[in-house]
Amino acid sequence: MNCPFCNSKRIYHLKDDFKKCSVCKKKFSPRKIETDLRTIELFCNNINANKCAKLLDVNYRTIQNRYTLFRKLIAYFLEEQHYSTIQDNSSYEEYYYFTNRQKKDKSRSLYEAINIIGFYSNKKVFTLLMPKLSRYDRGEDNKNFENYLKWHKIYSQYAYTTPLHIFWKYLEENLKKYKGVEEENFFYYLKECEFKFNYLQNKQIEILKELYYN
Repeated sequence: MNCPFCNSKRIYHLKDDFKKCSVCKKKFSPRKIETDLRTIELFCNNINANKCAKLLDVNYRTIQNRYTLFRKLIAYFLEEQHYSTIQDNSSYEEYYYFTNRQKKDKSRSLYEAINIIGFYSNKKVFTLLMPKLSRYDRGEDNKNFENYLKWHKIYSQYAYTTPLHIFWKYLEENLKKYKGVEEENFFYYLKECEFKFNYLQNKQIEILKELYYN
């Protein structure tokens, strides 16, 4: 096998079934490497952490921690990719995301929603989380302002000619499987959906492997 860190073939055996690369000098366990690679593949195949743990016969907490790391690596990668290229933001749109619990509440308010702005640039979707809407002191002002927002969302005239509107549906559908995402972790799940929407599955695996081992 090649070194998972530098891809060198100059590998030699150590005790306890470990191996070491003579180029980058890193030690590794082939068994752990195999488990990590399968975890990456299952993550990119939209297999949740619980099912992944059962398939690989690994402790759930271990897999959950690995999935959390993947999402953080993905978020960093997407931010870096977006800001390191020349942008052509010809389309953008604001989107209000409600949790399943909030959707069941007929009196739900935009003040409770997670506010997202999506851009479509260089044939990829990029998202930004915006601050929650601030309430005024008077209830009537709140309602009037909320009604105004419903009819005057921020969007470009080209938004509906790009995959942005498809992405919002994709986001809603994919977040359903988690049966509730804590608001403080929402950013990372949003970025996971963005990553999987922008890249084909084989490319996702390739990128995530490189991020994980480098």
